[in-house]
Amino acid sequence: MKISELAQATGTPPDTIRYYEREGLLPAPARGDNNYRVYGPEHAERLAFIRQGRGLDMSLDEIRTLLAWRDRPEADCGAVNDLLDEHIGHIATRIRELRALERQLKDLRAQCRQASNTAHCGILAGMVEQATQPAPVRSSHVQGTHGRPA
Repeated sequence: MKISELAQATGTPPDTIRYYEREGLLPAPARGDNNYRVYGPEHAERLAFIRQGRGLDMSLDEIRTLLAWRDRPEADCGAVNDLLDEHIGHIATRIRELRALERQLKDLRAQCRQASNTAHCGILAGMVEQATQPAPVRSSHVQGTHGRPA
């Protein structure tokens, strides 16, 4: 199948498919006589696996590691368990951070019970006050990888 057919079959934009190829997550397909990429069912299956990993909020490096183990069916899966346990820990940390953010936003919202002019807006004043305080420590989970194409 052509890249447009793979994209349609998997719900993945062609640019993302090419990106995964460049990142080494998806093997380069064969080329047809017309030099078009020709994908097979193994590409669709691997792409579905990658998308499932992204849906679980895994970084590309985590997915790359899982794919490497998946490509070695005889290997012990203890390391896979370890990777998932570590990822669960990162998610738990992020949930705590998001709950703290929710409390912070609710505290801000409580500072402005009713609409008035913006000169007296408790939310805006609270944001200015918060901006002068030290920034909270954020999770150390592989930064920068989750914003890439899904």
